[in-house]
Amino acid sequence: MSKIGCIAAVDREGPRVLGRTSSDLPVMFRVVNRVAIITLNRPSALNTLSPEMVRELTLHIEHCGVDRDIAAVIVMGMGDTFCAGVDLRTLYLAAMAGDKKWRQLIADEYRLIFTFQQLKKAVVAVMDGFSTGGGIGLVQCASLRIVSERSRFQVNGPRIGFVPDGGATWFLGKLPVELMLYIGLTSATITGADAIGCGLADAYASSSSLRGFERRLNLLDASDLRQSLREVFVSPSDVAPDTSLAAFLPLIREHFAAHYSVEQCIGSLSNGFSRESDAAKRAWFQATLDSLRAHSPLMLNVMREALLRGRKMTLAENYRMEFDLTMRAIEVGDFCEGVRAHVIDGDNAPRWMFPTLEDVNSAVLDKFFSPWTCCAPHPLASLAA
Repeated sequence: MSKIGCIAAVDREGPRVLGRTSSDLPVMFRVVNRVAIITLNRPSALNTLSPEMVRELTLHIEHCGVDRDIAAVIVMGMGDTFCAGVDLRTLYLAAMAGDKKWRQLIADEYRLIFTFQQLKKAVVAVMDGFSTGGGIGLVQCASLRIVSERSRFQVNGPRIGFVPDGGATWFLGKLPVELMLYIGLTSATITGADAIGCGLADAYASSSSLRGFERRLNLLDASDLRQSLREVFVSPSDVAPDTSLAAFLPLIREHFAAHYSVEQCIGSLSNGFSRESDAAKRAWFQATLDSLRAHSPLMLNVMREALLRGRKMTLAENYRMEFDLTMRAIEVGDFCEGVRAHVIDGDNAPRWMFPTLEDVNSAVLDKFFSPWTCCAPHPLASLAA
């Protein structure tokens, strides 16, 4: 018998916490017509991954993997957000208090995502709302990733003094290198249609049509499960809007070249802005430059290096690298100041360790990528290659 805060039990309906109603739980679980429906249920906290939520999600996913009566899994979020990644507030408060338990949350988050990656059943991710970091990474294994007109994707990283987390070096590493660097360095928000165009999502459905999926799920034809699941969520009348990102892909390819340092990237963008006469493109240049100049100079360099290294790594190697980078970002980097400014105090005026890119100390940067020496074995050593 497992514990999730209080006594828990496992039956055919999955792990459940005794003495609590499902609506009280951070993760809601039910089965409809042999399909498990997992709902992230912390809408007031943007469905961020708290320690309790990570533990419960892991139990539910493990249960789905061994229960032969469950043929497929649907993951969705309650409210206007799918999942805003790891709970930054919890990490910040623990780090500021000198409580090393935050390390366990990070390790458990990566084990959760890896466990989901290994699930040998059809998975549908309904990303009807905002997703960032680990929220995106959690469901990149899904066989059907659905977005709507409400969907927004963002990789925060250097904007909050953080590193690529939740598998960002892995899922962004599948994109063209220039697009990977653009999304990772700028923390640009992309739409659901953009996500389909980038390969981070598979299908579009209107938010209103998604609300009636459970009725259609009861009529599911199990003979062709993957196609039937698609028909449950996606109607021929649902046509994805045009991607807003496509118009700027030539500029992204030109100014986010893999061989450019962050300084060279900004220099290229500045030159492009000075030559550009088109109003929409000038606005894109300005927004891109403003983002890069506002982000942590140290973490911009860490992000760029991590993304480029991650393209050559296995999934497990990516997760171990990200875990190490997260530790260093919290202990010796800009994480605490970035979260203070953008999440805790909300003044949006972080005082970065290095004020400019020119000030970044190469020895500090190198320390982020030094070999793991904290303890043996590595906390994620058990993840298979």
